[in-house]
Amino acid sequence: MEQTGLKKSFIQLHLSVMLAGFTGLFGKLVTLNETTLTWYRLVFTTMILLVFTGLPRIEFKKFLKIAGCGTLLGLHWILFYASIKASNVSIGVVSFASICFFTSIFEPMILRKRFSIVDMLLALITIVGLACIFSFDTRYRTGIIIGVLSAAVCSLYAITNKTACQDIKSRTALLYLMVGGLIGVSIIIPFYLMIYPSSQPVMVIPEGDNLWWLLCLALFCTAGLYLLQIIVLKKLSAFTVNLTYNLEPCYTILIAFAAFGEGRELNVSFYVGITMVILSVVLQNLMASRRKENTKK
Repeated sequence: MEQTGLKKSFIQLHLSVMLAGFTGLFGKLVTLNETTLTWYRLVFTTMILLVFTGLPRIEFKKFLKIAGCGTLLGLHWILFYASIKASNVSIGVVSFASICFFTSIFEPMILRKRFSIVDMLLALITIVGLACIFSFDTRYRTGIIIGVLSAAVCSLYAITNKTACQDIKSRTALLYLMVGGLIGVSIIIPFYLMIYPSSQPVMVIPEGDNLWWLLCLALFCTAGLYLLQIIVLKKLSAFTVNLTYNLEPCYTILIAFAAFGEGRELNVSFYVGITMVILSVVLQNLMASRRKENTKK
């Protein structure tokens, strides 16, 4: 029975990764500034969730914890879209793969667990892969740096979210995650724009294609994706979830190649790097399976 539940969790995890693969695509298609894009993504997702869940009661202390996680998530989105707009979709999502490195450091510190040398070594494979990509073209260095920073923030979100949302229904947790994120991002945006001014208008009403893509982003790649992620985090470790999310670049890059022809901009170093990222995921999944078998014995 436990093995069946574990398989179901891994299926849900990989489905959420597939949905995440479209996030970068929508980020490229929406022509709004990254702060505006993130703000409307939170607004539309909150509205969708309110229709399906209503406004369930929750303790104020619990709301503050979830709201803090939502703020981290919103900040990650801002930085992630800034990375894509400063480089391209492929670079943005591969830079995000450094999340496993940060998780291998942050998770033991925050959850007071022992540091895993194996996890650190697997994470370092990803970092070496990123180093290969980083060196191939100076045009993309700003995008890579912002992308790595977004991964660090997302790692903190995943770890803190695992404990904050543990004791409540997944849909309720996601609703207040979005509400808290909306409040937090609304406070962050003015400070962010002081540090990183935008060349585009910030507060504009989305219309036409921008409105359509934002609605798709909110429904499929936010409500659907993060509902699955919250469910999965109740069964699997944050490190396993975050490292499996390193497969996201594979889905996104294939889409970006087909939709935007980004393959023409990349060279051998990029492909060596992405191969190392995929290798780290495969090895981690093998290690996770072995640990389960040893536990049973």
